Amino acid sequence: MENVTDFFDNYSYMYYEFEELSDHDYSQREVTHIISVVVYCTAFVLGLFGNAVVIWVTTCKSRPSVNTVWLLNLAVADFIFVLFLPVTIDYVLRDFHWGFGVTMCKLSSFVSVVNMYASVLFVTVLSLDRYISLVHHTWSQRHRTVCRAWIVCGGLWCVATCLSMPALVFRDTIDLHGKTMCFNNFHDHDPHKAATRHIIIVVVRTTIGFLLPFTAITVTGVLLAVQARRPHAMHRSNFSQLVLAIILAFFFCWAPFHIFCLMELSMHITLHLSEVLKVGFPLVTSLAFFNSCVNPVLYVLLGQKVRKLLKRSCLRLTKHSLRELSHSVSATESQSVLASSANAEPVELTLVQSN
Repeated sequence: MENVTDFFDNYSYMYYEFEELSDHDYSQREVTHIISVVVYCTAFVLGLFGNAVVIWVTTCKSRPSVNTVWLLNLAVADFIFVLFLPVTIDYVLRDFHWGFGVTMCKLSSFVSVVNMYASVLFVTVLSLDRYISLVHHTWSQRHRTVCRAWIVCGGLWCVATCLSMPALVFRDTIDLHGKTMCFNNFHDHDPHKAATRHIIIVVVRTTIGFLLPFTAITVTGVLLAVQARRPHAMHRSNFSQLVLAIILAFFFCWAPFHIFCLMELSMHITLHLSEVLKVGFPLVTSLAFFNSCVNPVLYVLLGQKVRKLLKRSCLRLTKHSLRELSHSVSATESQSVLASSANAEPVELTLVQSN
């Protein structure tokens, strides 16, 4: 291993964290890290609460339906991912020093990749199902069932898990300059093999995790737009608006990440884009992770039923809290009266005895 740069030439932009930085570069990196941490923390708070609300609504407050099955699985994927966000936040706050061991390095990366694939697959199914239910209404009434929706979800989870296995295989840790780094160790001694594996993984991830799903989503969206212009076309439902918002949010959150991953492949040939990657990669990664809290927020904003349920639950909780407070105050006043009476009795007895 001649030097750090040679060692990491075929792994990722992260080796720049160990370069000698000027004061300007260090300040720029600090600003980037602060922005990333703010985005991560926001995603954690909103994602934890929001996805929990979606899971509660779809499991306890809604009738079982195909739509709730898609949304429930999407929320579960995002919720599991959000639980691991504190690990990422700690990693950034420590200036990319990994203190959780190799197993956690592999597991946290695996969960994030599973979340990416599961999210895009469920968003794609949401789009296709919306098209089928609106355009082929008669066929969907016969074949679109909750049981089949769960079977499809099981298959999608299996696909997402299989596509995420490279994270368990290649993620590794290394100690450099007093820091431990969690990185993609595609090969220790063969740069050509490392570059080949890196290119294959990025191409597969971009193709299956973005290009093909986005193509399917775009085609169904165009077909729906054409169908909507026809006479007697079905009006767009509230759920269709929700699906459209989820699709757009997914595109704007994940498109920059995949673009930067493709740009990163140029690092095997030239370091021309090093500055762009060094500054932009933490930002686009945090933006991609932010998608995990966007879906439940959209669900609450666009779902009338969810808003009514939350309003009703908040009113019920407020009434219950006020009732408990009233009982507590009444009990305190009663104890005060009893205590006053108990203190007054000896005085009265003393007066009687003196008379």
